[in-house]
Amino acid sequence: MVPDGTPGPGGTVAYWGVPDAAIAIKRLETLGATVREPLQAVGEGIRVAAVADPFGNTFGVIENPHFSVEKVR
Repeated sequence: MVPDGTPGPGGTVAYWGVPDAAIAIKRLETLGATVREPLQAVGEGIRVAAVADPFGNTFGVIENPHFSVEKVR
């Protein structure tokens, strides 16, 4: 999902869907997260970033304007 990205521990990063990735990253930083992969556009309006929580666990956020929760229920 992240072109030219660096694999995290185990090579896998879980991504949480968010409505606005920039706002989510700022909030996570205020809660003690450190940006590992800065926010970047990966095509078709999709934006991703990865952070490390205060314990070193890596996870990502993904903003995908094409995803609809209603369509997957």
